Amino acid sequence: MRAKIDEIVFDCHAPARLVRFWAALLGGDPVDRSDDWSYIDPPGFARVAFQRVPEGKSVKNRLHLDLNAGDVDAAADEAVRLGGERLGAVATDDFGRFQVLRDPEGNEFCFVEPFDA
Repeated sequence: MRAKIDEIVFDCHAPARLVRFWAALLGGDPVDRSDDWSYIDPPGFARVAFQRVPEGKSVKNRLHLDLNAGDVDAAADEAVRLGGERLGAVATDDFGRFQVLRDPEGNEFCFVEPFDA
């Protein structure tokens, strides 16, 4: 059996706030299904949902999103303007450039700018 990703769900404290941050980065209209559940359907991407949980984030993510931004520096600047936080400087490895960031609730993600393969 093969499955496909239907949605990616982030546990969070404030779904309505977080969905607006991610909608600004990924596109799509934020939908507040309830006080405890919000989501977006970004074009060309699985639905991304935000579910309120009582406990706060206490450890590093076990999963994060790598977002192909084209221009890592500009994308990171925009994420910071929206309430994100850079974690260190832009890095370069054998595959391209990337910037690690945190969203307003501390979930890690990366903007990547791959070298042309």
